[in-house]
Amino acid sequence: MIFITAKFRVLPESAERWAEITADFTAATRAEPGCLWFDWSRSLDDPAEYVLVEAFRDGEAGAAHVQSAHFEQARRTLPPHLAETPRIVNTTLDQDDWSELGEMAVPDRA
Repeated sequence: MIFITAKFRVLPESAERWAEITADFTAATRAEPGCLWFDWSRSLDDPAEYVLVEAFRDGEAGAAHVQSAHFEQARRTLPPHLAETPRIVNTTLDQDDWSELGEMAVPDRA
């Protein structure tokens, strides 16, 4: 899978509305057949920083994502709300889902 994490520093006046601002882009991306997940989180330390964790089935699915109409639309509509260019980590992993964090294994609660 293609695994991507990106940090978005949002302008303070857009920070509270970021989920609304990105809603169409998020929904359209999640609907892509090759999207495994596309999840936003907000920093606990900086309320103007959002982290996007996304994964695509393979390079073909990742390419389809960046060539999609909704990605092109996001390239026009999101930057006016950003304080700086987003930072990204992009890698390919030989898996298709999250692995368990064994060091924090939770016993069966049943």
